[in-house]
Amino acid sequence: MGSATSELPSSRTPLRDTAENGLKIVVVGGFGVGKTTLVRSVSEIRPLNTEEVMTQAGAGVDKMPESSGKNTTTVAFDFGRISLNDRLVLYLFGAPGQKRFWFLWDRLFAGTLGAVVLVDTRRMDESWYAIDRLEHHGTPFVVAVNRFDDAARHSLEDIRTALALPDHVPLIDCDARVRSSGKDVLITLVDHLHHLARERELTA
Repeated sequence: MGSATSELPSSRTPLRDTAENGLKIVVVGGFGVGKTTLVRSVSEIRPLNTEEVMTQAGAGVDKMPESSGKNTTTVAFDFGRISLNDRLVLYLFGAPGQKRFWFLWDRLFAGTLGAVVLVDTRRMDESWYAIDRLEHHGTPFVVAVNRFDDAARHSLEDIRTALALPDHVPLIDCDARVRSSGKDVLITLVDHLHHLARERELTA
């Protein structure tokens, strides 16, 4: 992933009068995987974020690839909003990725209907905790591979195997900087939630 920056809304988009359903969605993943970028790129309002400049004191704790160029970090959560259609609104919460903030995740999952696990193939082991916690809470999720330019191009099949993902969990590529790509991830999640809901109705 090169030097391109994420897209930001030029102005605040009011919530539509026709909006009937609001879903809480959490974006989780390892440190520096692109969660803030994803929320920022898809949000139709200026996203709330709690980024702080990384200091030398945290250099040995928050480890990033040297090529990342990342100099800020989320210390609480990011928040954004996107309307997928006239009736359906998603409220997005980006969780902090550093291990010392993982204790916040369980609280953030409260009331969450679904989640996006964002993956960096250079550090796939940092995705396991997110997947484990979501499975523990019984929260449906999709996995999106944020393709960085300097990362090896592993196939989705290889990534599924490495993460031990069941076949029913959607796995897709994305570019967190691009609004249309991020929106495709969220649509995939909503379709997954609808599919699970239909399955529950058929077995009820």
